[in-house]
Amino acid sequence: MLIRIIRVLFVAGCGIMGAVWAVYIVNAVADRSSFWYEKGLGVAAGIITGLGVLFLLRLITQEVFEKIYPALIAITLALVFGFTLGQWFINMYFEHTDNVFKTFLVCTLVLVFGFVGVSLGLTRASNWETLMKAVQRKNFVGVSPKVVDTSVIIDGRIADICATGFIEGVLVVPRFVLKELQNIADSSDVLRRARGRRGLDILHALQEPDSKVTVHIIEDDPPDLSEVDEKLVRVARQYNAKILTNDLNLNKVAQIEGVQVLNINDLANALKPAVLPDEFMKVRIVKEGKESFQGVGYLDDGTMVVVDGARDFVGKDVSVIVTSVLQTSAGRMIFSKLQSVLS
Repeated sequence: MLIRIIRVLFVAGCGIMGAVWAVYIVNAVADRSSFWYEKGLGVAAGIITGLGVLFLLRLITQEVFEKIYPALIAITLALVFGFTLGQWFINMYFEHTDNVFKTFLVCTLVLVFGFVGVSLGLTRASNWETLMKAVQRKNFVGVSPKVVDTSVIIDGRIADICATGFIEGVLVVPRFVLKELQNIADSSDVLRRARGRRGLDILHALQEPDSKVTVHIIEDDPPDLSEVDEKLVRVARQYNAKILTNDLNLNKVAQIEGVQVLNINDLANALKPAVLPDEFMKVRIVKEGKESFQGVGYLDDGTMVVVDGARDFVGKDVSVIVTSVLQTSAGRMIFSKLQSVLS
């Protein structure tokens, strides 16, 4: 409603200014008082000009505005500088210039450019967050930003790691990651909904004042990409940030794109006790393996132990000797041979 009133006032102002210009031109050229005919032409010309400006403004969409804002700002600054410099030259070298002409010129410029600024401010940039995004992008200088993936928030271990102080700086959470987390929390599946709500709780805990990290929610959402992983890589490259995740596929894609990744699973694997070939250990067989005569057990830290020859000892503790260790980003697997049954 407000913008409509301003538009009407602008057109009316253009009509009045057109009439004033008509009177001034008639008096300056013919040296006589103005006629209603010239005034009418001036009003019509002013209204047509105002409607033309309104029509041109309707062609400027939000996307176009955000794309041309650097040029728009530069042009505006140039106009302000040129207008100020022009006024200085006029006052300095053209002291005897008609004051009425200068007044009319100033009023016309203020009317047109003032309306353009107000109109763009109320329509294309009514959301101040969008305006700030168009004018200035957040710049995390010297704070080692890390773009956080949805999976690492749901995982929950990020809160404990941050509490120890091993991760410092700024955690950047794009709005599309937060939306994905909210969609998971609103899922009809009970388990999926619980994981989503846990992720929201973890994120809230990271935002607490006593947290050792700073969480920034950013609005960047590349419109030309649909996959969340691709968007994360794009955002990380824009901010020169690292990606914090435990998603193996995102890890590979980011490395191909040249973006550094901090994988929580890699950190967890690095903290596990080292196991060497020919080392003896004790493990409980919990299930049969995929291959013949194999049994599978787990260490206290969750590492899978494949025991050759332990297929028939499910539910029993056995002594094994390590033959090899397979280390991947998804985890670690220990291959061993059965030595003896302990219980």
